[in-house]
Amino acid sequence: MERTAAVVLAAGKGTRMGSQIHKQYMELCGKPLLYYTLRAFEESSVDEIVLVTGPGEVSYCQNEIADRYGFRKVSCVTEGGKERYHSVYAGLKAVRDCAYVLIHDGARPCVTKEIIDASKSAAIRYGACVVGMPVKDTIKVSDENGYAAVTPDRNSLWQIQTPQAFRYDLVFYAYTRLMDSEQFQKGVTDDAMVVETMTKEKVKLIQGDYTNIKVTTPEDLEIAGVFLNRIYGNR
Repeated sequence: MERTAAVVLAAGKGTRMGSQIHKQYMELCGKPLLYYTLRAFEESSVDEIVLVTGPGEVSYCQNEIADRYGFRKVSCVTEGGKERYHSVYAGLKAVRDCAYVLIHDGARPCVTKEIIDASKSAAIRYGACVVGMPVKDTIKVSDENGYAAVTPDRNSLWQIQTPQAFRYDLVFYAYTRLMDSEQFQKGVTDDAMVVETMTKEKVKLIQGDYTNIKVTTPEDLEIAGVFLNRIYGNR
């Protein structure tokens, strides 16, 4: 059986949270937010987890999160970089021998093992896939003066989540190319975009869940708490 790794990104500062504590370490339902993200991957079918942290936070994450809560699949805790793509690349380089890799934002604690396992299966089948959900709202594209310029067909729009899953050789090649030039790095927002632009490979969209939110603002913490109680209850 070919091995699958997960790269969990926890290197962000979370400035929009308005807290001196980085959001991934803020307490949620009695435990750090990052605990729930790692727990989902620990309980999934992935074989190993590489945790990417901010500068100077490796020891804290190893001792106070990975070791404290007994996450045996965390094979490495490594330091990320200035931008998200720097952190992804650091995580990819730290992965042991594997055929597939899932890349996930540590600030999405409501991901489930079912979503993770579905992503792994889709990566095996398609080579590249991302989790997302069809948008619920009408989307407007604005012009430079703030007026509505275009209204895309809502039926073709998805809000993209993580994990984003790929053949390891494909995504590592794409990120290696990306890191070769700062010109390539402009406007990069997610891993699928890197694969699409650096390799021309098509990326399959698979449905995740509307509860798989990214915690960005204080309101998100309250919402995530409700979802986590629904997912784990007393487990």
